[in-house]
Amino acid sequence: MHWSDFFNSGASLFIVATASTKTMVPLRILAIITNCMLIAFYGVSHLWVPLALQVFALPLNAYRLYQMIVLIRNVREAIRGKPSLEWLKPFMAERHFRKGDLLFAKGEVAHEMFYTMTGRYVLIELGIEIKPNQVVGELAMLAPDNRRTATLECVEEGNALSITYEQVEQLYYQNPTFGFYFLRLATARLFENVGKLESELARRRTAPA
Repeated sequence: MHWSDFFNSGASLFIVATASTKTMVPLRILAIITNCMLIAFYGVSHLWVPLALQVFALPLNAYRLYQMIVLIRNVREAIRGKPSLEWLKPFMAERHFRKGDLLFAKGEVAHEMFYTMTGRYVLIELGIEIKPNQVVGELAMLAPDNRRTATLECVEEGNALSITYEQVEQLYYQNPTFGFYFLRLATARLFENVGKLESELARRRTAPA
């Protein structure tokens, strides 16, 4: 067998394996191997244009693999400590809010969640202040009707990062491990909010009339 036939057959085999892979990490690994095999095949065959395309695709696949590995590692680290979704920041878009702006309103259909960076925000109906480096709005993703349970108002100008629920779902489909840890973190946030409400109710009961 000629070297070109060997590399071509190997690349074809890995393409088939890639098509049958369901999760993103092994998919990227197989894609990288396929890139290498095709680079060798096109190099031996002196096909420079497809060779250039594979040379371009190789670092792109390697970077996406690195992103996903870092994501999984950071999620696991986050779940062991204080609940946080800071590891989602590379996938989020930055937005600016002024005092009085509503990030979302109670009862409206939810499409995104936020990570506060600067400024101050208040969940009006719950009386809960959202300070910098906190996630808010993720619980509506788990609600049956995806509707907001409270209104979030900016009370001090600042910036926040946002990510759509569709993007979160894509990350889940790319790697189910992400979905598992996201669910645990969102549940931890729910219990945290319940605890704050219970503390506030207890404070009001003991407060002098």
